[in-house]
Formats: sequence, structure tokens, C-alpha cells
Amino acid sequence: MELIDTHCHLTFEPLAGDVEAVIERSKTAGVAGWITVGTDTQENQKVIELANRFEDMYAAVGIHPHYAQDVTAQTLAELKRLAQSEKVVAIGETGLDFHYNFSQQQDQKRVFAAHLKIAAELNLPVIVHSREAFDETLEILDRHGSGVKKVVFHCFSGSSEQAKIVLKKGFYISFTGVVTFKNAEKARRTVGVVPVDRLMLETDCPYMSPEPMRKQKINEPALMIHTAKCLAELKKMALDDFAEAVTAASRAFFNLPEKQ
Repeated sequence: MELIDTHCHLTFEPLAGDVEAVIERSKTAGVAGWITVGTDTQENQKVIELANRFEDMYAAVGIHPHYAQDVTAQTLAELKRLAQSEKVVAIGETGLDFHYNFSQQQDQKRVFAAHLKIAAELNLPVIVHSREAFDETLEILDRHGSGVKKVVFHCFSGSSEQAKIVLKKGFYISFTGVVTFKNAEKARRTVGVVPVDRLMLETDCPYMSPEPMRKQKINEPALMIHTAKCLAELKKMALDDFAEAVTAASRAFFNLPEKQ
């Protein structure tokens, strides 16, 4: 069995300080591919450097909506430069976060639109962060994303009806360990409407450890096996068959090479 953690933050502490052991535990658990995701200019440089150290690790570069207020034309030019690095496979994470509103909403929208332009110019998929901003996220995608070929809503927290809208637009949906939480009935219902060829798995580590490891506050790629087992059961599929399907979807989305 081979799984890909399509959204992790391996440059964040405490994972960054023990990354070799984190990767070894991940491989032992059947998670043998990783996309480590940047959130600001400094982290974008770090994720590229880290991805260059491991054969089956790739990077995504973007400015998280939390930091949108600080983004200048120079920031975006640097982002575009970094995005052309060999192991960068996506733009993101980018999007809108109206839960915290650490940046003004207009700044978030401006920077999200700029990310979509870069992704279209470089023919890269986009990893979207959308929290309490579903309609506004779709509006930006509709207005500025016409040249973007592939979009994934990461850490999807919406309803089944919202998932159907996302799928109708041709986008992908990614689930975290949240689906394993006891109070996550909405998330588990949503899994039911997402076909496996449009579904991906992620940890978003070091956050949100899945059950039964939730009390272990530090999440890491090795723990994604619990999320995979939960979703396989929800899909009424054997774990190996489910893993094969979602890994194929992940490779296709990020244009990853097949393992030799």
C-alpha cells in the first residue's frame, strides 16, 4: 500500500527538527509520498529546500490568507520565481479565511486572485484554503481562475451540498483527520458524495491528529493511515483498493511521476 500526504507542513516545528525520523515513521505506516506546503515567503524557500532532500517529496508555494495584508508586488514576483523550481508541483496554500480575518478581506481576495494568475501562467494546480468564505471563494475562482486547470479544496469542511458544487466545477476535495472525530458527522456525510477519483488525503500536520491519536497533539504523516482506514470504511472499500484509487488521483492532480 502506498499513500501520499497531499498537504503537510514539514517545515513547521516540532516536525522540522526531527524530519528524518518523521519520514521513516511515515514510510513504515504506508505513507511514502509528501507534498509539503508553504505559507509565506520564508516557508516557501524552506519547503523547496526540504523537498530537494527527499526523492518522493514535493513542494507547494503560496501565501496563506492570514498574511495577505503584507503581500506586495515584490512578494508575488518572488512567489512566481520560486514556483518555477523543479520540485514545486502546486501554488498554495492560498484562499480566504473569514474565520480569523487576520488580514482584511479585500487583501485576502486580492492576493488569492494574484495566486490564480500565477498558477495559470505556470500551468500549476492550486491548493485552496477556504474557511467560512465558501461563496466568496467560488466567486474569486469564477472571476479569476479561468486559466487554472486544477483546483483542490484542502481540509474540506463544507456540507454535502457544497461538495457537490465544488465537484460540478471539476475541482477536487481533500480530507484530513477531522473526518475521524466523534462529532464530525457532517464531514463523514460529505465523504459519501465525493468519488474516489476526485478525493485526496492529507494530514495538514502538525495540526489535527486523527482519532484514535487525537490526544497526541502533534500530527505527522504516519498518522494519516487512520484517516485512510476511516474513509475506506465509509466508501465500503478494502483499504488497499481505496489507497490505490486516491493515490492515483493525487498523482494525476499534481502530475507526479509514477514510482519505479
